Amino acid sequence: MFDRAHRPTALPDFVRTLDAMRVDDLWLVEDIGWAGSVALTATALAVSSRLRIGMGICPVPLRNPVVHAMELAALAEMYPGRLVAGLGHGTAARLRRITRPARSRLEQLDATFTAVRGLLAGEHVTLTTDTIALTDACLEHVPPVPPPLYAGVVGPRSLALSGRIADGTILAEGTTPEILGRDLAHVRAGGAGRPHEIVVYLHLLVHPDPDHVAAVAAPIVSKFADLHRATPTPAMVASGTPKSAAQRIAALWEAGADTVVLRPVGDDHLGQVSQVLDALGR
Repeated sequence: MFDRAHRPTALPDFVRTLDAMRVDDLWLVEDIGWAGSVALTATALAVSSRLRIGMGICPVPLRNPVVHAMELAALAEMYPGRLVAGLGHGTAARLRRITRPARSRLEQLDATFTAVRGLLAGEHVTLTTDTIALTDACLEHVPPVPPPLYAGVVGPRSLALSGRIADGTILAEGTTPEILGRDLAHVRAGGAGRPHEIVVYLHLLVHPDPDHVAAVAAPIVSKFADLHRATPTPAMVASGTPKSAAQRIAALWEAGADTVVLRPVGDDHLGQVSQVLDALGR
């Protein structure tokens, strides 16, 4: 993951370094007040020669569905097969500062997926909700290969919705194998048996000093335990030696994750990733 705290000017070199490493994806974060995901994604796709680039996630209240579709269509046509478009509710507290809340966040996400998917497929879309009003909306440039749409969500109803409407689900940092098993049940309850990728974000903290690891990881664990409504546990961070961090990653794969996205903290982000790749035998 290219963390939101990084300056945008650091992205090209970050991408070039990852391009030469044994990773498959680069994921970018959009959060209100930080850099926009569309600009970051376009840059990453242009600089990289092979990486799949994940937008994770665009809060749907920030853009009209037609704007979402226009941006995604352009990127998908220029870089077919290398874009994953993540959409989600966004953080309610931050969104209240800049936009009027939807009557139902679930309905807003559902309607946005319906509209964006239809537009990317070349359909003329008419849709009216309390936050969306489209009349015969369409794209002039429909991408030959529409990008997959993933939902970044938490909570049973949102996870079930993702299983029904999305091509994949993005699970937040702090997901342990136990939380993953719980969330997978909700996703599958909403799904229809079609292919559905599970992407899990995971903080990475490779450091030899256990006391340092404990001090740095503590607020992360506390925050994401609250988000997941789960008991805090050190397993919420891939930490310690490269081998122990690799074991946390492998445990998520074994529990049903298809893709694990590492979010390094502390110093030398890419150095930490390289050490864990070695421990994983990649």
